[in-house]
Amino acid sequence: MTSVTPTRGQLERTLSQRIQALYRTQLGQQPSRVQCQIFDGKVVIILEDSITKPEKVLVDNGQEELAEKVRDDLDKAMHPQLSELIREIVEIDVVDILSDATFETGRTGTIAVLADAPQLRESQSNRRSRGESAPLDDEE
Repeated sequence: MTSVTPTRGQLERTLSQRIQALYRTQLGQQPSRVQCQIFDGKVVIILEDSITKPEKVLVDNGQEELAEKVRDDLDKAMHPQLSELIREIVEIDVVDILSDATFETGRTGTIAVLADAPQLRESQSNRRSRGESAPLDDEE
């Protein structure tokens, strides 16, 4: 049986769902929204409402420096699991992860740098937008 190369959208959706589940199981909190975009050998991840309750308590009580330390330590602790999850889904090694969070907006931004760009199948809708004919089967 041959495997079908996934579309960018399929990989991005799978990554978003799995990352949301990872945060829920590891931190006991699920971000309200996870967006992933793959391009040029990178995966960009935006997590909405990603700040944990203990971090919020620290910030609300004037302990922003400690909250930032906690956030940095949590990010570092999550990087190996996040790298493995991304590698499993895109089937390419992650060579670096960069991330930062903003307490004011509750967002976390992460960039995973891949060893190579993933092979992606072009979606049917992308071919149509360029005027190319598409096969009759559903590709997405």
